[in-house]
This record gives sequence, structure tokens and C-alpha cells, in this order.
Amino acid sequence: MREGSNPNFCPPVEEGLTINFEDSKGDATVLEFLGLLLHGGHRYGVFFPVSEEEPALSSGEVIILEAVEFDEDDQPSAFELVEDEGVAMEVYAAFQEATKDLYGFE
Repeated sequence: MREGSNPNFCPPVEEGLTINFEDSKGDATVLEFLGLLLHGGHRYGVFFPVSEEEPALSSGEVIILEAVEFDEDDQPSAFELVEDEGVAMEVYAAFQEATKDLYGFE
């Protein structure tokens, strides 16, 4: 298992872990979980959209989702898209810093 270089980052338990999400309209999306980041008192999941053209373990743009509900073990159970571009950019910058030894960024 990979380890992040930052105490505010929790990497996935296995590489290529995908999660199926369903939006409020019922549309399904498969996202690869890249890790959970603690930032500004909130928890954010960093995800990569998976498709036939871009399977898990590929590279490309990521999606930042805020954990908004938690289960009895305090694990995220529901996420919402971060719509504030400033917050999303801060979280992405923190993700880049935390994972600089794991991923290559352009």
C-alpha cells in the first residue's frame, strides 16, 4: 500500500479502487478513489473519472468531492461536489503536495 507524505492525507487501501456513485437524477458514474484529504476542518475525497478510454490507474483531471455524511465508524458515506472553485483549487494544491512522492503532476 502506498503512503502519503502528509499526515492530512489518507491514501486508498488498494490502488485502482473504484466506487460507483449515483447523482440525484439517478445517473451512475464510476470514480477511482485517489485518497482522502483533511483540509480546513473538512474531509475531501479526490477521485478520477473512470471510463473505457481512461480506466482506473490512468491519469487525467480529477474531481474533488466533500465528505458530507459519515457512518458509525466515522468513514465517509456520502459526498457532494465542491462547487466553490477556490476551495477546489486549495484542496487540489494540498493533494498535490501530500502526494508529490506518489503521483507525477504536469
